[in-house]
Amino acid sequence: MTGWTRAQATSLLAITAASCALPGAALAQSTGTQSAPQQSARASDEIVVTAQRREEASRDVPISVTTLGADQLASANVAKLSDTARVTPGLRFDSQGPAVQPTIRGVGTAITTSGGGPNVGIYVDGFFQANTYMSDFDLLNVRNIQVLKGPQGTLFGRNTTGGAIIVTTADPSTDTGGQAKVSYGRFNAVRAQAYGTFGISERVAIDVEGQYRRGDGYFTDLSNDDDEIGRYENWSIRVGMKADLTDDVSLLLRWIHAETDDPTPQLVNAYVDKTGEAGFFDKVSAAGQAIYGTSSSKGLPLVYFYAPSSTYATKPGDIRLNTPVSFRSNSDALQATLKADLGVADFTSYTQYRKDLSPYYGDLDATAIPMFNIYVGVNDETWSQEFLLSSKPGSPLQWTAGLNYFQIRDTWDIGASFGGSPYEQFGGSSTTTKSYAAFLDATYAVSDRLFLTLGGRYSHDIVGDAYFVTNQTTTSYIGPNGEVVPYSGPAGVQIPVERLKNDSFTPRAVIRFKPSEESSVYASFTRGYKAGILNVGGYSQQPVKPEKINAFELGFKYDDRVFAADLAGFYYDYKNLQVSSFQNGAAQIRNAASSEIYGIEAQLRYRVSSAFSVQGGAAWTHARYKSFPNAPYYSYCDPAVADLANPMACIPLALGGSGPGALTQTTTDASGFKMQRAPEFTGNIGASYDLDLAGGSLKLSGNLYYTSSFFFDPEQQFRQKGYEVLALRAEWTDPSDRYTVALFGDNVTGKRYRTQVLFNTLGTGSVWNAPVTYGIELGAKFR
Repeated sequence: MTGWTRAQATSLLAITAASCALPGAALAQSTGTQSAPQQSARASDEIVVTAQRREEASRDVPISVTTLGADQLASANVAKLSDTARVTPGLRFDSQGPAVQPTIRGVGTAITTSGGGPNVGIYVDGFFQANTYMSDFDLLNVRNIQVLKGPQGTLFGRNTTGGAIIVTTADPSTDTGGQAKVSYGRFNAVRAQAYGTFGISERVAIDVEGQYRRGDGYFTDLSNDDDEIGRYENWSIRVGMKADLTDDVSLLLRWIHAETDDPTPQLVNAYVDKTGEAGFFDKVSAAGQAIYGTSSSKGLPLVYFYAPSSTYATKPGDIRLNTPVSFRSNSDALQATLKADLGVADFTSYTQYRKDLSPYYGDLDATAIPMFNIYVGVNDETWSQEFLLSSKPGSPLQWTAGLNYFQIRDTWDIGASFGGSPYEQFGGSSTTTKSYAAFLDATYAVSDRLFLTLGGRYSHDIVGDAYFVTNQTTTSYIGPNGEVVPYSGPAGVQIPVERLKNDSFTPRAVIRFKPSEESSVYASFTRGYKAGILNVGGYSQQPVKPEKINAFELGFKYDDRVFAADLAGFYYDYKNLQVSSFQNGAAQIRNAASSEIYGIEAQLRYRVSSAFSVQGGAAWTHARYKSFPNAPYYSYCDPAVADLANPMACIPLALGGSGPGALTQTTTDASGFKMQRAPEFTGNIGASYDLDLAGGSLKLSGNLYYTSSFFFDPEQQFRQKGYEVLALRAEWTDPSDRYTVALFGDNVTGKRYRTQVLFNTLGTGSVWNAPVTYGIELGAKFR
């Protein structure tokens, strides 16, 4: 990029992201051996973030941020948003079925119900992605991704108790350019991407991007040896038009359409309790254990106890299920971004309308026994509007203020198949959530080295137009105060749920000191808030209380554009956690009393030379439930218990029950237990090396990710032991800097681990990661 400034390079990153000879914005640093003129020319090589809704050098932002530029994303073979966990300490991307739910520092959710919502906000070009079924998407033309850790309740939208993930792409440009990539890999995986931008006048530009991805998947159905049961096909297109209406006002319009057909999250097999720690007989009486002939579930598949081995699979990638099992989605979004220079401040308006359809079929008992199969049709309609006003740089007082409105209509249509019969209506639910918020965040420079920040956000949340629909097994439901309400009416009746209102004020206070121009030290307090929800998916009129989190953080940042280090220590006081379990095919949601989280993180980046750079990070997180006396606990039912009011009793013919051998749900005291999806240690280390080859350049890169063991559940029954994932890439760019050829490998050590555990009273299922994959990629660009 000789002769180009960083600002110019950034504006062309959509064209050059795949083959840029220098690292992207996340790793932009000069070498220690450059001459003074060269160093001056590279003075703009900053890691720039928008964590405070305005562009700032990362080392001056008192928030823990992992910033991933295009080069680092490519080096780690990051193709989907969930892949960013490989290069972000403290971040996990877990799922509950097809619902993707990121967790940061142990703060996340496993709730899947109408109006549930995430704890980690995902924003693409300023627009909130509310639907968890649409949270994991393919990446194209990405300039950078920023992962903000800790509550972001002041500046970002609703429910960001865990943090926020900010994805930034390039705007349309009047400078004509484009790029295209196509790859082929193991399991007949084909991926094609293309992007182009051009001007239709001096003030109007258009860009178009699209991608297509298909493959056979890595699963085999043992019932018929079908090794294409996991076949998938996804595609998307995005069209944008940007018009500079005046020298000070611009308008960007976008239309996005995406379709997914990928059964992977529904391809479960039986979870095997290899160690016995799931304890499925611990709450069964001695007499009941004698009937079963065992007192431990060690080595057992945790499905219907008397299921023949020919009806289930246990090895990674093998399944035996009743079809159909699928997940599809169809999404359309219209977005408008208006920016105006008002002279005294910068104004931005974000307007969005989304329509998401995401139906899926699942086999909840994780066996080929035709016990109970479910259909869930999720229909979401979202409106959002935000007005943002930011001060001009240069004055001692820097501030951001705004107004936000968000609305989502979240409707679930439920169907079921019993004993292999045709699907029939089996209830459903719906909520309409509205959120109004006003916020202000201001930083005052007391001196050149001391800065004070105060901020606050007032939120008013309403959940209304809520109901659930009775089904064939409904004999009662939970009333507004937790009482059991008998029901003897027909199926298909809408039971209304009273409107829920929540108001919250979430403050922020920070003190920051700059020992030098290259470093920064800060201490912060932030309050986070996740609005209360209605448990309509659990056939309940009783509201679930809001979550609240008080977060304290100390941090140190250093960046001289050769070496960069971010260090942070944090403590969270977390109350009224919203946790879920599944019984008889329905989500049961309750509040855990409280939890405590604390830990330390470190991120390092070092440009060893102009050709060699390394980066890495690590996070240690201690996350425990302080008080959780009524945590859900899964067990085999007790055939020696005659009292049918006892949850341990084996009740014939009940949904999820077939007498002795069936699973049931009771409770346990999880106080002191590890929080779900919260490994104590996560870390990664990556490196890239450039060398000349055949007149062009060859980049060798790789990334190693490691996580320690963790539990998928709050009651510590379903454990995933620690594992590592290694990604490697070798990319050659021709002398013209236009064409690239790359060889890549993911999970090259072939490590197999569970990506999710689906536990309920029908059976316990595991979804496994892909084995080693590899392939070749061809790329071209023009400008």
